[in-house]
Amino acid sequence: MRAQTSVVRPFDASTLEDEVREVVRQGHPHVQALDFAPRTMPAPPAPEYVNHHENVSEIGKLSAEAIVREYEETAKEIEAMGEVVRDMMQRCEQFTSSASEMLGDIKATATRYRNEGKRMFTEIESCSSATDEVRRMCEAFRDKLATANAETPK
Repeated sequence: MRAQTSVVRPFDASTLEDEVREVVRQGHPHVQALDFAPRTMPAPPAPEYVNHHENVSEIGKLSAEAIVREYEETAKEIEAMGEVVRDMMQRCEQFTSSASEMLGDIKATATRYRNEGKRMFTEIESCSSATDEVRRMCEAFRDKLATANAETPK
């Protein structure tokens, strides 16, 4: 007689429904349970925010734990995305702060240019007034010399 070997496959909840459907179609009168296979690693504990209810079967407990662990892992990934967003937000705040400082520098530079423009405006008008004054004095002196020359006998 040939020895029958049984292969123990890891539990996969996603294929459970298909496997049950196939067994029902085949019409097997008896589904034979697998022998207990010890886990190589202990399952991580369920998160602290859930507790098992009384009168829940072992399969129900294991299924619920498996699902809540998947949700917990997803929640941790979502929180990790939150950290990325927080880093982006901090960079935006730094950029905003830097931009505010730059805006202050821009306003100060514009004010300095306006003041320099005003100073140059005043300087040019002063030079123009001084030039007009010198020109009037020169014309008056020239007219005085011309009048003096005309009055002097030859």
